Amino acid sequence: MSLLGLDVGTTGTKGVAFDLDGRVVASAYREYPLISPRPGWQELDPERVWTCVKAVLAEIARATRHDPIQSMAVSCQGEACHPVDRDGRCLANSLVTFDGRTAHMPAWWLERKSRYELARISGMPLHGMYTINKAMWFRENGPEIFAKTWKFLCYEDFVHLRLGLEPVMSFPLAARTMAFDIHAGDWSDELLGIAGLDRSLFARTAPSGSVVGTIPDSVADAIGLPRGIVVATGGHDQPAGALGAGILDSGEAMYATGTVECICAIFDRFSLTEEALEGNVCCYPSCVSGLYASLGFNFTGGALLKWYRDTLAESERALAEESGRDVYDIICESVPQEPEHLLVLPHFTMTGTPHFDPMGRGAILGLTLNTDKPAIVSAILSGVVYEMKLNLELLQSAGVRIQRLRAIGGGAKSRIWVQRKADIMGIPVAVLEASEAASLGVAMLGGKAAGIVDDLRAMAARVVKIRDVFEPNPKRNAVYEELFSAYRSLYPAIREINWKLAMLEEKA
Repeated sequence: MSLLGLDVGTTGTKGVAFDLDGRVVASAYREYPLISPRPGWQELDPERVWTCVKAVLAEIARATRHDPIQSMAVSCQGEACHPVDRDGRCLANSLVTFDGRTAHMPAWWLERKSRYELARISGMPLHGMYTINKAMWFRENGPEIFAKTWKFLCYEDFVHLRLGLEPVMSFPLAARTMAFDIHAGDWSDELLGIAGLDRSLFARTAPSGSVVGTIPDSVADAIGLPRGIVVATGGHDQPAGALGAGILDSGEAMYATGTVECICAIFDRFSLTEEALEGNVCCYPSCVSGLYASLGFNFTGGALLKWYRDTLAESERALAEESGRDVYDIICESVPQEPEHLLVLPHFTMTGTPHFDPMGRGAILGLTLNTDKPAIVSAILSGVVYEMKLNLELLQSAGVRIQRLRAIGGGAKSRIWVQRKADIMGIPVAVLEASEAASLGVAMLGGKAAGIVDDLRAMAARVVKIRDVFEPNPKRNAVYEELFSAYRSLYPAIREINWKLAMLEEKA
């Protein structure tokens, strides 16, 4: 028997089937584009996402005919949502996490509640990205859509609905709406009351690993799935990844490189200090009962390397198509091992923690006529890690002690990039046998809901295996520390310039 973990991300969906020893039985992936109808707006077509999800499920089902899927659960991007009517039809595109049209909402909330009071209930530092703000935007700017809306669904509960089940949202994902009381384990009537939204507009909530239902035979047959698959609640992709990486105690943290770059630390109590809030650190339920997650993240992680691929790497793409090699391997193979003297500010969407600047813009500094493409790629890899080093220091200053990182996601497959992470961070970075930890995390949750997995902690200890550990090179680390000192000054030095550019773009 196999356990399926489905990870619905911002730019693609990946499904992985695992056996009970955590070995990959089959996997499939489909990519979809972000849609930007206006500057600062970022959307997904949920029908296209669903088409990709069906294709992934069907491909895995074909590959596991002799080891059929018994259970599944979904991890997904946080905050993204779209309205559906009572017949399950999508009424508009999804507004993704870093969609900028709700950037003004923090000022609105602060007229009604303090930052600390909002965070005490929701666990979230105030920002415009949360789902509750997106629902309010539809009410104000699309009243005809809002009038037809049955529910605003995030991608976990949307997949449940399309699988013929009641849409149910896991506690970790519900927390990312900023409409959830993380202490009561239910929608917050106080926050929804302030927003003027009825709780019926959102899916029912349940802890991660709760049974949602069994996929109806008619739906399973239409997709090509085996009958009788038990579906469980999964979680927000970051704490799901932490579970799949075996992070169940403090001391280590998950370091994920996907579209978004994220460090996720896990601890056993709710802790949200004024200092943590100053750095926009969150604290919310993890995928394991009794544990909490805290994140440091930047919206432009692996997406920045994808930008380079699509914008500047025409010859590398042609070579990849001709040779059958991975285009990212070709892009990175000429990257120098030693530190480059360029700085990339990786704010190509908006900033994540610690700045939470919706008008952030990226930059490349230090260019000369001698700068070549490998140096630019190298600076991209370093810039993303510099930003996460700021976040690592922030988490540690808030009381989270991290002695080692466990790398997951697509970026964990690049030895060059993982070594760069260790050299810049100055601490070891472990790479796991299974890099798709979010899929493994929710696959385990599905197995537990179906009665196949008895104990999550025991299974994680048994199946999560470290393949390699990258130790920091002291000589390179010393150089990177000097470069990081310059990087600290980069964002505040050009912030006002970027704001002016952002406002000019909005006027255009």
